[in-house]
Amino acid sequence: MIVYRDRYKLLLFFIIGVCAIFIIRLFYLQIIAVKYKQFAEENVLQRKTVYPPRGLLYDRKGIILVSNEAVYDLMVIPRQVKSIDTAEFCEILNIAKEEYVKILEEASAYSRYKASAFIKSISLETYGKLQEKMFRFRGFYVQPRMIRKYNQPLASHALGYLGEVNQNDIDESEGYYARGDLIGISGIEKFYEKDLRGVNGERFVLVDVFNTEQGSYLDGALDRAVEPGYNLITSLNMDLQAYAEYLMKDKKGGIVAIQPSTGDILAMVSGPTYDPSLLNGRERSKNYRMLLLDPDKPLFNRALTAMYPPGSTFKVVMAAVGLDQGVITPDRTVPCGGAYILGSLRIGCHEHPSPVDLNYSIILSCNTYYCTVFRATIDQKRFTSVRDGYINWRDNVMLFGIGRKLGVDLPNESPGILPLPERYDKIYGKNRWKSSNILSLAIGQAEISLTPLQLANVAAIMANRGYYIQPHIVMSKMKDGIITKYNFKKYRVNIDPRYLTYIVEGMSNVPKIGTAIRYGPSFNSFDVCGKTGTAQNPHGEEHSVFIAFAPKDNPKIVVAAVIENAGQGAHWAAPICFLLIEKHLSGQVNPDHQWIEEIMLSNAYQGINTSAKKRTTDNMPVDSGEETVEEQQEVENGAD
Repeated sequence: MIVYRDRYKLLLFFIIGVCAIFIIRLFYLQIIAVKYKQFAEENVLQRKTVYPPRGLLYDRKGIILVSNEAVYDLMVIPRQVKSIDTAEFCEILNIAKEEYVKILEEASAYSRYKASAFIKSISLETYGKLQEKMFRFRGFYVQPRMIRKYNQPLASHALGYLGEVNQNDIDESEGYYARGDLIGISGIEKFYEKDLRGVNGERFVLVDVFNTEQGSYLDGALDRAVEPGYNLITSLNMDLQAYAEYLMKDKKGGIVAIQPSTGDILAMVSGPTYDPSLLNGRERSKNYRMLLLDPDKPLFNRALTAMYPPGSTFKVVMAAVGLDQGVITPDRTVPCGGAYILGSLRIGCHEHPSPVDLNYSIILSCNTYYCTVFRATIDQKRFTSVRDGYINWRDNVMLFGIGRKLGVDLPNESPGILPLPERYDKIYGKNRWKSSNILSLAIGQAEISLTPLQLANVAAIMANRGYYIQPHIVMSKMKDGIITKYNFKKYRVNIDPRYLTYIVEGMSNVPKIGTAIRYGPSFNSFDVCGKTGTAQNPHGEEHSVFIAFAPKDNPKIVVAAVIENAGQGAHWAAPICFLLIEKHLSGQVNPDHQWIEEIMLSNAYQGINTSAKKRTTDNMPVDSGEETVEEQQEVENGAD
């Protein structure tokens, strides 16, 4: 009896032990070993990302600039790839077996259990062939995706392009992005990424052992619908943009056109430019490398990022600060004998009538006048040192959006350069430098630099007589028929508008009787106000600079242009601005001005630069494009 009880207990312990082992094993398989659960699920269940349509981009007139088109990505889950006919598979895809092995290894290194792109943007023909035979290639499936379609090869730097996310993008997105997803890399696409991208959806589908889709899982109970991105209405006028790019053909530099009353950017050109469709589809990597290695740097946005000495265009800022500080009046005259001379220092000026008041200092762009204004501003007796006077001057100049970012809604904006006093402390020693040491700043040379966007903003301040709206390239967003406007700040320059009115009066005469007389009179009907500039360039010929707005009262457009290595402002930048103003205000270019357009497209830089060299005195730039009536007549006769 005792033996029987012992055997019973032993049998009971054995049964309990076996049950315990099964329970522990089941617990491990179902709870602890998640990957085994994942294995079981993925044999019959696939989770597919559904990408939302990215928001469209429109110009200010409602013309679609960027839309979407469907492409197909061949996806792979490496763990599920089993004994497929690689020869047939590679033949369909038109790839070598070595490439197949390499791509599969890279996908496996990323994850053997998660789907990743095997080949992106396969053709419709390839997609059709695959669909017929997909059941033979277990572990692979085709996923539709949208890529950008650029309706015109224009405004590439403003619109931007998409590229694959990197690991940092994935980490910062808190799970939104996955390997292979696209993200805005530059331009509007980058700055407005969150508005444009929408929200991804998910779809759970059942598949059989041949990877053939059998239908929705649980009738879509676990699916998540996509949320389309916002459509964006840009401020671009594509007719003006197209014409600006046409005029910039084969040139380097930047053009920015703004509607001064709103801050809307009407056109933004960086030359050389590129076709944005090059950075789309399967050829993207090859084309990107080609553009990146191009010595002319077409990917570089010169309109927003490049910094140039403003040359004589800076004199309108100098005049405003001088008037505000009370060191000059509109009627005060300054004699000019062809140069500003201070001891051994000599800053040359071109020949013109003397003396000059404020009006004629702008019309004729007198270097001597503005050297005088600069020193009078810096050396005011109310300052304890020149350094304090410079800080006061610098603070006033910064009100014009110089030396700081304007906050445009595009990435990679440069702040320009407006030197801190510490820079001169380092060069000369603290409180050991004088206004004469930094006198080249008075005429927009030496250490000061502006972007074309900042130059256009200076012109906008003059056009508005003392304020500007934060420059922007997107006006509003739209979804489900509801339009939401973006708000942009208004900045007021703390200078009496009366002073700016005096300066505008001088600018209005620059195209008529001043330094832009070469082409200006042809556009008198538009009442253009402008200022020429020639920016010294240590790496070659001077840059041609011009800022302008029109009409004088109630201005509709501001334009700034910098044409690299082109010589005087009146010869290249000014006529380009005149043509763009005419195009915007009248909708077309007058046939009588075709000869000017032809000169702008001729790229005859050599002759212009030779002329510029002859006009240079004592290594200082002459006024940008100082021109006589006789010279203007010669040009017009020659053109006929």
